[in-house]
Amino acid sequence: MSQRKLSLQEQLLKSGLTTDAKAKQIRSEKRKQQRQNNAGGEDEARRLAQKTREEQAARDRELSLLRKEQAEQKEIAAQIKQLIDLNRKDQDDDGIAYKFSDNNKVKSVYVSEVMRDQISNGRLAIVKWGQQYEVVPADVALKIKARNESCVLVLNDHIEEKIDDAYAAYQVPDDLIW
Repeated sequence: MSQRKLSLQEQLLKSGLTTDAKAKQIRSEKRKQQRQNNAGGEDEARRLAQKTREEQAARDRELSLLRKEQAEQKEIAAQIKQLIDLNRKDQDDDGIAYKFSDNNKVKSVYVSEVMRDQISNGRLAIVKWGQQYEVVPADVALKIKARNESCVLVLNDHIEEKIDDAYAAYQVPDDLIW
């Protein structure tokens, strides 16, 4: 006959060194410890999942902000384009060259003498849209400047023409153009 091997617990019970109640208590403590170990792993998994959800939410917020900023920039660009299209003054290709600087380069637009005086006096302004230069009224240029300052290239301070000019009686020579 073959005898099966007894576990240590069974051997202790058989020899009378421990009791049934003590053995049950030890078994239940062992099961509780195993459950706690398994629950600890589940808690870790929950924490990792929560961390992943928080990171995803943060990325979603950043993307949402970026899209919102891009939409606002497109809206501002459309407003500027509409302001320029509705208010631009026609340039005179046979007129006088009004020179100004754009990114440290001298550029020019051809305008009539009246428009040149109005630009100098601050009634008209020169704005840039894309690669084109347009002449618009000063109040429109201020609206454009509020949306995007880099579009307005020339906006002189408004100078009131003085009627009481001491030199009004003297005629300016035709060849004296600055």
